[in-house]
Amino acid sequence: MNSFGLRPDRFDSAGQEQLIDVRDLQAALPGLARLRDWAHDALALRPGETAVDIGSGTGSEVITFAEAVGPNGTAIGVEPDPHLLAAAERNAAQSGSPAKFHSGDAYGIPFGADTFDAVLCERVFQHLTAPDRAAREIARVVRPGGRVVVVDSDWGTAIVHPGDRRVVREVVDTLVSATTNPFSGRRLPGQLTKAGLVIDDIGSHALVQERPAGAGALVSRVSAMAVARGSITEAEREQLLADLAAGAASGDIHLSVTMFAVLAHKPA
Repeated sequence: MNSFGLRPDRFDSAGQEQLIDVRDLQAALPGLARLRDWAHDALALRPGETAVDIGSGTGSEVITFAEAVGPNGTAIGVEPDPHLLAAAERNAAQSGSPAKFHSGDAYGIPFGADTFDAVLCERVFQHLTAPDRAAREIARVVRPGGRVVVVDSDWGTAIVHPGDRRVVREVVDTLVSATTNPFSGRRLPGQLTKAGLVIDDIGSHALVQERPAGAGALVSRVSAMAVARGSITEAEREQLLADLAAGAASGDIHLSVTMFAVLAHKPA
């Protein structure tokens, strides 16, 4: 099971069948890991606290939470995909972790108001047709004084170099149009503020593809989509891929997208 596969109904059944993910950028994993480290440092979990990860996938962050809060604390994952829930439970059992997992999503967190000291939500908002609703749900379940970190991509920050500027623009526009909430990263502070939370810090990390990878899976896939929608021709796509291959060979290449992480708290 690919824990980062994007089933169209995983987060929002009304959203697009999204085929784009930051993991399509080769070498994105180290960048994601650094942003996750930032998120854990920002949440600063203490022994005895209660924490939840919304959209917890296979449970890695919840298991890390469980280690931080210790035997007197509680670490919970909320995930709508039953296959990922089962995988998370297996992973927790195999590691001897007390982490617990529940079915639910960002629109319906199955816990009462003021339940959690800390809330994490990573790469979920970009899939949502009603992100303001999810922000309100997060604000509902966090306790007064509790901390929240929401992490998401902003596909409007995508950079593709080298290549014809018009062709690159059409490819990036195709990427944006293929995402339910493509500018989620830049919108997070406003949405959390509107939900009644107070913004404390904003972190970011540009996920940069390894230069030898050339176009990689992301640009190859999105450029094919651009041809299918009539934005560019097949000849223009082939030239773009050739330009990127030449750039990879010479060292003159850059492909990236920026992710943002917002730390907030609920006023006491």
